[in-house]
Amino acid sequence: MSESNNSEPTVVALICVQNAGRSQMAYAFAEQELENRGLHDEIKLVTGGTQPADYVHDEVVESMSEIGIDLSDRTPREVTFEETMQSDYVITMGCSAQDVCPAGWAGENRDWDLTDPDGKSSAEVAAIRDEIKSRVSALFDELESGH
Repeated sequence: MSESNNSEPTVVALICVQNAGRSQMAYAFAEQELENRGLHDEIKLVTGGTQPADYVHDEVVESMSEIGIDLSDRTPREVTFEETMQSDYVITMGCSAQDVCPAGWAGENRDWDLTDPDGKSSAEVAAIRDEIKSRVSALFDELESGH
C-alpha cells in the first residue's frame, strides 16, 4: 500500500459508461481480491457508469456465472464526480467515460481499453472476462507492493 501517514484506504474506482459489463466484471474480481488478500481496511472500491444501463448485460451475467460469480442481482449505478474526485485510481474500461473529465480526477487515471462485451459471443465475452481478471489481479499486486 502507499506510504501515506494517514489510515485512509486507497480508493479504486472502476468506471464505464453503462456500468453493465466490463466495470461490473472488474468490480466482482476486485471484491474477490479484497477478500482473498484481506485488504478490506486498506482498499475501498467504487464502481459506476456515466450513463448507467437498466441491467447488467445478459452475456456478462452468463459468463461470470460460468466461473461461479453471480451478477444476476447487480444493478448498474451512476458514478458521481465526487466519487471520482475522492479516488486514488480511476480505471476506465476503454469506453471513454466521456461525462467525467479526467483532468478533474484527483488520482491516477488508467484506461484498460477493453472490448465491450455487449452482444458478443460467449467465447468473446469469456476472453474479455479473463483479461479483466488478469488486469485486476495485476492492479492488486501493484497496490500491495506500494507500486
